[in-house]
Amino acid sequence: MLVAFQGEHGAYSESAVYSYFGSSVEVLPCKTFREVFDKVERKEADYGVVPVENSLVGSVVETYDLFLEYDLKVRGEVIIKVSHCLITNVETDIDSVEVVYSHPQALAQCRRFLESFGRTLIPTYDTAGSVKMMKEKRLLNAAAIASEKAAEIYGMKIVARDIADNPNNYTRFFVLGEEDHPPTGNDKTSIIFSVPHKPGSLYNALAEFAKRDINLTKIESRPTRKKLWEFNFYLDFEGHRKERKFMEAIEALKSKAYFVKILGSYPKASNKI
Repeated sequence: MLVAFQGEHGAYSESAVYSYFGSSVEVLPCKTFREVFDKVERKEADYGVVPVENSLVGSVVETYDLFLEYDLKVRGEVIIKVSHCLITNVETDIDSVEVVYSHPQALAQCRRFLESFGRTLIPTYDTAGSVKMMKEKRLLNAAAIASEKAAEIYGMKIVARDIADNPNNYTRFFVLGEEDHPPTGNDKTSIIFSVPHKPGSLYNALAEFAKRDINLTKIESRPTRKKLWEFNFYLDFEGHRKERKFMEAIEALKSKAYFVKILGSYPKASNKI
C-alpha cells in the first residue's frame, strides 16, 4: 500500500499517515496538496492524506477547494496532536538566528512565541521541509518550526519545545481514496452544497437535517469564485450517507440547492485527545 502526503519525511501529515494506516505502510512525499490529489486520482498512490482543519487557526481552505476539482472520496479521518519545536543546525547559537522558516500555518500557530523571539519569518511549503533545507544548505543563521520527529530525522538541534500559542493544538486530516468507507455505525459524512442567494435559502436547506434530528458537526462557507458574494457550504454531519434518514436528508437538500456533492462517509476518528 502506498499513501501520498504533502511535505517531506518528518511532516505532521506523515505522522497522520502512520497513525491511520500503521507503521508498515509505504509513503510518498508530495510538494503540494494538489499533487496528493493527482497521485490518488491517477492511481499512482492507493490513498492520500491531507489536512483539513486545525484547532487553533481553522480550516485548510486549499484542501476544501480541491474537492471541487477532483472526484475523490473521503474514506477516513484522523486527528493528531501538533507539538511544534524551534529547530536549528547543531552548530547554531540561538543568538545568531536571524530568520525562522516554516509552513504559514505553523507560523500562525506560534505567533506569540515568534513575536517575542523577534526574528524575520519566512513561509515555506512544509514544516519538515524547512528543517531539511536548513540541513542541506547548512544555514547557521536560521531556525525552523517543525516536529521533534523532523529534528530527529535530519540530525538537528531542538532549541525550544511546545511553542504553539495553545497546547491544545490538533490537526484533523482526511484520508482520500476512490471510494468512501462502508457503514460502521459510528460514522460522519462530509458534503458540499450551494443554495440560491436569497433570504431563507440556507435556513431551509439546514432545516432538512434538523427535522430528522441529524447532528451537524461543522459548517463553513467558501466563495464560489463564479459570482460575487455567492458561496459554497461545506458541511459535516454525524451518520452515514447510505442510511435511510441521511439519504432522505440529502435528497431533500438537492431539491433546495443549486448543487450537492457528497465528499464521502467515513468512521469517526478515535478520540485520543
